[in-house]
Amino acid sequence: MCMEQTPWEKAVDFHGHNCPGLAIGYRAAWEALERLDTGPARDEEMVAIVETDACGVDAVQVLTSCTFGKGNLIYRDYGKQAFTFGVRGKKEGVRLAVKYGALDKLAPEGWKTLREKAARQEATEEEREKIRAYQAEMIDLLLHEPVEEIFDIQQVEVDLPPKARLFDSVQCAFCGEGVMEPRARVKEGKFACPVCFEGYPSRISK
Repeated sequence: MCMEQTPWEKAVDFHGHNCPGLAIGYRAAWEALERLDTGPARDEEMVAIVETDACGVDAVQVLTSCTFGKGNLIYRDYGKQAFTFGVRGKKEGVRLAVKYGALDKLAPEGWKTLREKAARQEATEEEREKIRAYQAEMIDLLLHEPVEEIFDIQQVEVDLPPKARLFDSVQCAFCGEGVMEPRARVKEGKFACPVCFEGYPSRISK
């Protein structure tokens, strides 16, 4: 008989592997659900705003059911390990940002050096095994340390976007592809997709 997966196992399956980055997003999302006293979004009622495109966003999607397809996962390219969560109809949300230096404090001694060595493809198999052990230790700490040791947590007022809308498409006069009407531009008196408007080919030449 198959045992039901834990939320962490579901996140690992979705992401493809376990890693400290995934644990960061998992812990942020779990804490937000607790503080907002809500469950995963059945539709679009919960919104997640992420300021990174790193591993943790996959855990956010699994735990909160906020996705790009539903329009309630919003990506802001700020390069920060920060996550804001809100519920439609409520003004207050919660923002969790990884404390500067917190990950270095949690990392086992030698972790950073070995990780950099592995990135250069210079680590031995013995060193790679040590990296896996260090990684497991970090994941455990990220999942179980007091959340205040990892994140700066703020109650924030959130101005959530409206629910996702459906739009008609128009044909780009330059590449022939359909483009959502609000994204279309006018070039030489004709509809153009954003890519063609900027003068770049919208399809890869074979």
